[in-house]
Amino acid sequence: MAITDEINKKQGSQGFIKVTDEPIKSLTSQQKVILNRKGNILFNNGDIEQARRIFTATGYSDGLTRVGDAYMKKNESVKALKQYILANNKNKADSIYENMAKAVSTMLTN
Repeated sequence: MAITDEINKKQGSQGFIKVTDEPIKSLTSQQKVILNRKGNILFNNGDIEQARRIFTATGYSDGLTRVGDAYMKKNESVKALKQYILANNKNKADSIYENMAKAVSTMLTN
């Protein structure tokens, strides 16, 4: 089965829209490499959202971390946190948790 057929089967007629946060388990290593390369091209061309969808589908942790970093540059820490969690990047996720805890602590003491 072609990779696009597999994606369409999983995603329906809406195209490549990831509806869960779990990687597609039926992708072969070769298919993941091809998709990750496409995701990297999209990311480098500034299409962060399409790259995020691909990286989520393949479970590509480096790509997910880079997407999280892009969100952090836009001050979208909650979106970044989700990407770091999906990438199993504990250090970057913990940093956001610490900042959130400081913010809540500040609000409670004022």
